[in-house]
Amino acid sequence: MTAKKLLILDKKQIQQKIERMAYEILEDNLNEKEIIMAGIVDKGYTIAKQIKKALESISEIKITLMKIELDKSTTHLQAITDIEVAEASNKVVILVDDVLNSGRTLAYGLGVFLDIPLKKLRTLVLIDRSHRIFPVSPDYTGLELATILKEHVDVVMGVKSEADAVYLS
Repeated sequence: MTAKKLLILDKKQIQQKIERMAYEILEDNLNEKEIIMAGIVDKGYTIAKQIKKALESISEIKITLMKIELDKSTTHLQAITDIEVAEASNKVVILVDDVLNSGRTLAYGLGVFLDIPLKKLRTLVLIDRSHRIFPVSPDYTGLELATILKEHVDVVMGVKSEADAVYLS
């Protein structure tokens, strides 16, 4: 028996959420010259790329993309980034992920930036499920979704064979 999938957001709705969050970021950072968009692999990075594109279409702020790969299976924070973390020094960093559930992934992602001075660190998620165990809250949210723990939110983005969408199953 396959689980029934309920469409929560289609491609157009995802794009609307991304554009709205881009405007929120711009309003929050009007005087900035550069912002680091740090996307957590896989889908967080895909969303970060789309936010970057939306921001570049409405502002002159330089947007630098950073890819963060986290190993959440270890007891010590292990992260690989595609650019040096020190390049984010004294800049605004926006940490991006697809779904905020327990907060573990965002908490690990925040840990990447603890040893460097920042202007500010913000978090962005496409879907906030509000089942937090860790004390993290998103600064920018595409959609807050009331779910039960047994339900699963699946974000499909950047897959050539499927249209971008968010499903609940």
